[in-house]
Amino acid sequence: MTTTEAYASLPAVGTGGSRAHSRGFWLVAYTFAVTMAFSAAPAPLYVLYQAKDGFGPFTVTLIFAAYALGVIASLFLAGHISDWTGRRRVLIPAVLINVLAGVMFLAWSSVPVLLVARFVSGISIGMLTATATAHLTELHLAARPGASRTRADLVATAANLGGIGLGPLVSGLLAQYAGDPLHVPYLVFQALMLIGAAGVMLAPETVERTRFRYRPQRVSVPRAARGRFYAAGAAALAQFAVFGLFTSLAPAFLANVLHQHSHALAGVTAFAVFAAGATGQILLARAGLRRQLGYGLGFLVVGIVALTVAVQLPSLALFLVGGVLAGGGAGAAFKGCVSIVLSVAPPEGRGEALAGLFLAAYVGLAVPVVALGLATQLVSLQVALAGFAVVLLAILGLVGRRLFAAA
Repeated sequence: MTTTEAYASLPAVGTGGSRAHSRGFWLVAYTFAVTMAFSAAPAPLYVLYQAKDGFGPFTVTLIFAAYALGVIASLFLAGHISDWTGRRRVLIPAVLINVLAGVMFLAWSSVPVLLVARFVSGISIGMLTATATAHLTELHLAARPGASRTRADLVATAANLGGIGLGPLVSGLLAQYAGDPLHVPYLVFQALMLIGAAGVMLAPETVERTRFRYRPQRVSVPRAARGRFYAAGAAALAQFAVFGLFTSLAPAFLANVLHQHSHALAGVTAFAVFAAGATGQILLARAGLRRQLGYGLGFLVVGIVALTVAVQLPSLALFLVGGVLAGGGAGAAFKGCVSIVLSVAPPEGRGEALAGLFLAAYVGLAVPVVALGLATQLVSLQVALAGFAVVLLAILGLVGRRLFAAA
């Protein structure tokens, strides 16, 4: 979930510019970024857990999958209720739930607790992402009446994907240079998130609380548009599988295949991929849909091929270049997929159609990476990654023509 298009029809906000709304905009953006950062902070630390408790790459993928399952469950059960209860009443608990996950990481390091902590963190992110994105848009429109939503879109993208990239970067640097690597990074993010939760309390509310009858988020799309919708969903699955690779198994690839054991390098690598994803969306924000898809899918394919070749050689430089290309392409192409879904869904069904797209994306975040982790139990990392790449390229090849037809 990376764009505010999911909220094409937003509740009305005040018509007069307000310093409080402008200040609240940046407070929410900060909180959004640091909470997303915490969600990816464990990525460069998994190799330390592996060394400490003696589990293998497949267990890492299961821990990561627990996070994705938490996001999916939360997305459908709680991700939409801020439309009725108000943004702050969802944002503050979402941040505090991630603080609770941090307490779990600090207190225990066994595999069962890691699974639970990651699931809890996923619940938080499912509540946070759409709510924070909508809140940013509403605060922006209240602070700058009549302005376009471009600033809100760009800041939400930077906070979301950029925040995910900052998490591994900060935790990797702290693990490498600050000592006590399984505690210091979490303590730092705990403090940052608590500051954020306090900041959200100072941000104006933008949704008037209403009475409602609860129902989970639904997923629907008109029958005539299902072919294009399924193509966008399949492409989103492949795009997020690349991001999943860099928040789960990439540090193990660096350590075991490329023989690079620096926690800082693992963090920098993940940061570069997600920063490229955010940059790709920002640079192509005003481009036409065909250009978004063309550049996005092109860079994604080249990046996947480069990553595969890098692991076979092996080559650290090519691995980093491939990650940046794949991340930038995935970010740009996903923005195009969101645009396609918005174009085929009726106005009253946009939220439901986008929920389906995000479901496909988060399935892609977890399932292919779990399959890759399982494959490493049977074959070498090089062979498993080659198979992973072939599957992703096959998916993109099958749906590419229909995506361009929809554009």
